[in-house]
Amino acid sequence: MTTALITHADCLDHVTPDGHPEQVARLEHVLHALAGLDVQRVAAPLALDADVLRVHPQSHLDRLKAAQPVAGHAQLDADTWLSPGSVNAAFRAAGAVIKAVDMVLGSEVQNAFCAIRPPGHHAEKQTPMGFCLFGNAALAAKYALDHHGLSRVAVVDFDVHHGNGTQDLLWDEERALLITSQQMPLWPGTGDRNERGKHGQIVNVPLPPESTGAEMWTAYEAKVFPKLREFAPELVIISAGFDAHQDDPLAQLNWSTEDFRRLTQELCKIAEETAQGRVVSTLEGGYDLQALAASTKAHVEALMEAGA
Repeated sequence: MTTALITHADCLDHVTPDGHPEQVARLEHVLHALAGLDVQRVAAPLALDADVLRVHPQSHLDRLKAAQPVAGHAQLDADTWLSPGSVNAAFRAAGAVIKAVDMVLGSEVQNAFCAIRPPGHHAEKQTPMGFCLFGNAALAAKYALDHHGLSRVAVVDFDVHHGNGTQDLLWDEERALLITSQQMPLWPGTGDRNERGKHGQIVNVPLPPESTGAEMWTAYEAKVFPKLREFAPELVIISAGFDAHQDDPLAQLNWSTEDFRRLTQELCKIAEETAQGRVVSTLEGGYDLQALAASTKAHVEALMEAGA
């Protein structure tokens, strides 16, 4: 068994204005960092409208397609922009997570990492926001449940910002456990412990500013790892944001590159116990280019180690 790296050059065609933190260079740095790794490299297909409609209504797709500019940029909100290639890039990103689920559940590979942009975990049912257009992690979970017939899927989101979109998309889904750690207070302002989902299947783990990797680990040992083992997922999906890194400019957590490696190793260990080792990971945030590249490499190396 191996690790798949799923990506596509179309994800570089989502071009944001100069100075925007969610920039083309993010994916370029990630792909450069992963270039020497012995992974199975797979081109992301385009998701179908029907795939995206598992988590978003038709009106959401229509709005994005209508708003996409022929040239230049179109602004959806204070943070979220479209360029002529953005919607196609978003369909590639959604297609990547679907391909990853197919490959992992089809026993073609042990696990998979989707090196994609735009990211996804802030996109709510009818609202693109926070650099995100489609809810990729939630889509992967729903696809695994509905198309592949799984009974229990877990999504773990360690991005420094709360995955409000994934929470919104999975709020009513009792077959999906969502565990998300995030700095609080911090944009978007959601992610309090009392946000538990319709079936109590959402676990929010707020972390105070300046928290270290050691403090993260204590919280995960207390709240995350036991809950995952209790739920016993058949597939683990990771929303892999690396902006909790101590060098990231958009937040104030102080994790190290090795903290991401260690956390990935433990999530893979739990997946081995409950889910035959099956893990799908998708890129979310991370805005210091060097820290993003190093942390992503550590994350994928941990996936490779688990899949060996």
